[in-house]
Formats: sequence, structure tokens, C-alpha cells
Amino acid sequence: MSTVSRRTLFASGAGLAALTLAACGGNDTSAEGGPVEEGGVTTLRVAATPLPHMEILTFVSENLAADAGLELDLQEQTEYPIPNRLLNEGEVDANFFQHLPYLETEIAENGYELTPFQGVHIEPLGIFSDSLTSIDEVEDGAAVGIPNDPTNRGRALALLAAEGLLTLNEGIEPTEATPDDVAENPKNLDFQEIDAALLPRTLGDFAIAVINGNYALEADLSPAEDALALESGDDNPYANMLVVRTADAENEALVKLNELLHSDEVRQFIEDTYDGAVIPAF
Repeated sequence: MSTVSRRTLFASGAGLAALTLAACGGNDTSAEGGPVEEGGVTTLRVAATPLPHMEILTFVSENLAADAGLELDLQEQTEYPIPNRLLNEGEVDANFFQHLPYLETEIAENGYELTPFQGVHIEPLGIFSDSLTSIDEVEDGAAVGIPNDPTNRGRALALLAAEGLLTLNEGIEPTEATPDDVAENPKNLDFQEIDAALLPRTLGDFAIAVINGNYALEADLSPAEDALALESGDDNPYANMLVVRTADAENEALVKLNELLHSDEVRQFIEDTYDGAVIPAF
């Protein structure tokens, strides 16, 4: 079944489930910002970005959730700041889209009380180009697109440094690096910070752009085949994980969902579906 078909069928099922709960007036705790339990089945509202997070959650919903007493109400979001805000405000019970450095930045900037589970997968950041076939072809003064959110911006600069295009100041943490922390820029690259979701759509505006794996997949770019360079998956700190409100960190249903995301079935799904563009982190 295609991704679109899976999402359409699930959305219909989630809508019917919501109507049933409303009609029955059961043990609905959604007003308190927590999971909803009805008749031994707990409905969890989960916000996620489309690829691969929504696909992985859809696989869990269709193949594993029912046996665990769960029903997933999946809410697709396309912009990074939104899922944490929704979670903090109690609009959803969990989100699945981010790595720990990004979450830590969000907590520091917004005062969120959010807690992550262990990493599920890694999406290697890649350097892409519409016009070049090798990093060696990058010319003097070339425009380089990088994400504008703090952690992915630093991560992008670290990848460019690993490919020999620049060096960063000594002692700077990659997650904190900005273009001002570039110590050497031998090709006088012009770093342009763009919303991460827009980089694939504006790739033609740059000689090269550093793109998150999930946004590359959404744009039909294969990180494994199309990227001029990819992050290594070894000891990568950027594993994406399920995140919940700190008050719900021991909620039985949310713990079950996290266990399902770390199951052998999910590992196999990731390996079979993404051909190295997404890597299991467990």
C-alpha cells in the first residue's frame, strides 16, 4: 500500500475513533492534556514531521499498536518549532521529529518541561547540489545554503568542515557554531541561512546546500545516492526520538509507544524502506 493510501486510511480511522469517543463521553482526559483511555484502549495524539517520522508511526499504528492497547492519532506538522509548542500546551501527548541538541535548545529558549526517550533513528545530514557532481567543483565565492535553526546550522557547518571546505574556531561546539565561528574559509563561501524545510525547494539558488535527511526524502532526493557527502552514522549524537511532557515521562501508554518504536519490527521497517537514508539508532 502506498504512503498516501496508508495516511488516508489512517486519518479516516482516527477521525471515526475521535467521533466515537466524543459520542460515548468516556474517560476522556484530553482536557487535562493527557492520553485518552476508553475501553482498555489508549488514544495517543502524536505530532510528527512527514518523512520518515510519520511513515514510521503509521507502520506502528497499522501493525503493532492494537496489540499493545494503543490507538494513534497522528498529526502531521511540517515546521520544526510547532510540535514542541503543541506538546507543551497539551495539544498532543508526544512528538517525534527531533534530536537531543535541538530539544535542548528549545527547552533553553522557551522553558518547556519536556523529556526525551532514547533515540530511534538517525537521518544523516547531506550536502546536495543541482549543478555540481563533486565537492571539488565548489568555486570561490559560491553560495551555500544551511539551516537557520541553531543546532542544525552548527551541524551543517561541522559537515562542511569535515569535507575540507572550512575550519571552525577551536573549542566551539558544533551545535553552537555559526558562520561567525568559521576560522578559515579558503573559498570565501557565502553562507546563507534558510529555514530547513525550504532548502530542498531552493536548492537551485545555491552551489550546494546542507539538507536534513527527512526534508531531502520529502523532495525525492536520495541521501544515499544524490548527496555529494553525508554525515557518518557512527556515534552520531543526532538520533531522533519520541518526546513527551516531563509529567508524562512514566505514563504507561507512552512508554509502550516508545517500546514499539524500538522493536525489531520497526528496525526492519527502517532498514527495508530507506536504504541507508535513515539508520536505526538502536
